[in-house]
Amino acid sequence: MTTTSLLDLPSRVPHSRKRVHVVVETPKGGRNKVAFDADLQAFKLKGVLPEGHSFPYDFGFIPSTKAEDGDPLDVLLLLDAPTFSGCVVEARLIGALEIAQEEKDGRTVRNDRLLAVAADSREHKSIHTLNDLPSDTLHEIEHFFISYNEVKGQTLTVLHRVGPERAHKLLRRAQS
Repeated sequence: MTTTSLLDLPSRVPHSRKRVHVVVETPKGGRNKVAFDADLQAFKLKGVLPEGHSFPYDFGFIPSTKAEDGDPLDVLLLLDAPTFSGCVVEARLIGALEIAQEEKDGRTVRNDRLLAVAADSREHKSIHTLNDLPSDTLHEIEHFFISYNEVKGQTLTVLHRVGPERAHKLLRRAQS
């Protein structure tokens, strides 16, 4: 029997032009930062957030992509309840945060974060763009990424908030 790595699953859902696959690494509410390790073909603990910090939504990646930082394209996934590491969720992109991130070695790389809504979400079904999110929610998401990186000794700057069309363009770029 041949198995496919989670990294190699199709980015897009076959029956839809708008839906993408998201592989969840870290569930909403978790302090443990979990990431898929390609060599081990397993999920590995990469770190623990400080007391009082947790992931605001499920966090993962879009398979069959490679972002500028060398990892698959990051996605923050809005859905009604947390899933689990390894869960593959059909989702629709609502936008992205275009981000510049300073690495520990001093290099600055783009490390954009796509934002998506689970296709079967009831709670978030009316959200189609970043503009549909309450401004406080978007600010809190940005603050989470900034403070998460500060704890790791890295600087993160949100360059732009962009809509779903630009998010799909970022996805296409990461697929090539």
